[in-house]
Amino acid sequence: MAADMTVDVCVIGAGAAGLVSTSGAAQLGLKTVLIEAGEMGGECLNNGCVPSKAILSAAHAAHDAGGADAKGVTRDGDTAIDFAAVMAHVRSAITAIEPHDSQERFEGLGAIVLRDWARFSGPRTVEVGGQTIRFKKAVIATGSRPFIPPISGIEDTPYLTNETLWALKELPEHLLIIGGGAIGCEMAQAFARLGSRVSVFEHGTILGRVDPDGAQLLRETLAEEGVQLHEATSVTATTKTEDGLTLTYEKDGESNTVKASHLLVAAGRTVATDSLNLEAAGVSATPRGIEVDESLCTSNKRIYALGDCNGQYQLTHAAGHEAGHFIKSGLFKVPGKIGRSGMPHVTFTDPEVAQVGMTHAQALEEHGSAVQVVTADYASNDRAITEGQRRGFAKLILKKGGKVLGATIVGAHAGELIHLWSLAIAKGLKPRDLAGYIAPYPTYSELNKALINAYYKDALSAPLVQRVVKALNLW
Repeated sequence: MAADMTVDVCVIGAGAAGLVSTSGAAQLGLKTVLIEAGEMGGECLNNGCVPSKAILSAAHAAHDAGGADAKGVTRDGDTAIDFAAVMAHVRSAITAIEPHDSQERFEGLGAIVLRDWARFSGPRTVEVGGQTIRFKKAVIATGSRPFIPPISGIEDTPYLTNETLWALKELPEHLLIIGGGAIGCEMAQAFARLGSRVSVFEHGTILGRVDPDGAQLLRETLAEEGVQLHEATSVTATTKTEDGLTLTYEKDGESNTVKASHLLVAAGRTVATDSLNLEAAGVSATPRGIEVDESLCTSNKRIYALGDCNGQYQLTHAAGHEAGHFIKSGLFKVPGKIGRSGMPHVTFTDPEVAQVGMTHAQALEEHGSAVQVVTADYASNDRAITEGQRRGFAKLILKKGGKVLGATIVGAHAGELIHLWSLAIAKGLKPRDLAGYIAPYPTYSELNKALINAYYKDALSAPLVQRVVKALNLW
């Protein structure tokens, strides 16, 4: 049995929040232990962001090859898709990134890495593999896991989640997806483009938290690509069959069934904290997550909860941002609340759907007639025209006076274009602060410049402004 130890920082969980916290603490010379029972890199590397974007890339390539004729490139025969090779591409992406998140790297930074389950035994102690670790500060970064809704028969029906999807050996003939959020929509488009029949079942509307105009554009695109969307639909039962499964759903008071080969459950996520014995540590939690204050401290002020497990956001970049705040506030003792006003989120479908801050509807509810909206279309962007990416829009939501409240960008590279408005919201920048922004020509970034110009267009055409300009140019 390993000897007990006392450390400065004990980090539980080797996902984004845990790795950034460990790296920062260890490089500051603090005695740091990182505990991970599963795979290093956590959900994002092994089951989430990395594999999903890799399969989306393969699906995008298949889609581009199928539409090559539109740009004057002639294909000979049908596009061939080798699903085994696609999944090999997914695994190769994970393998390429693994060293950055590996046990060896963090041990090289000076951290002690223990590969086992952690359980609090007191307000300042953790038990792991029969060893007691006493800490000065602790970070809980255990993430989340797929939520499985209480559907009749679901436990007896073989189903996939984002954790098991990557073990598929053959392309699903007909894939049913429960959930129309980011994961559901991304995988629906990916598998449809790779050749599966795909049906999505969503209790509300797809991408229900984003700007409705953005969700509508994606809705139209998915339908055009053959994805069957069942919105405002409740899945009531699933049944295993000899060749797959049967799903029963209810819409508009009518019950229907559909048969398929595979089922993917993408109905949200739930925090992974049940094995931690939080009560012994004096850490308060609800089913939504560990309760934290605006500095990310739990009810035990020596313990912080970062990333998915605190129920605030389920985004890798949010987890990294929170870990940065822990290093600043918890280790450097710089007081202050964590800032999240500029937190963007992106659904990496085609078109990409990116958003930061308020939607138009949220802004109207809070600010009423003081809200101003300006838009720009991809169809007027020269780079989008040259690449055949004319479908999409950018929308900027402001409060009169120029305060940026939110932005939605839907189209090619939207996830890259949203950066400017994330910065603007986080730093309180107004259009006048960005008026000198020079976008290279021809680039998609000119869409952001177009939004800035659109904001000033009405002001420049105002009668008072025009009279002043005329007066200034009389001599």
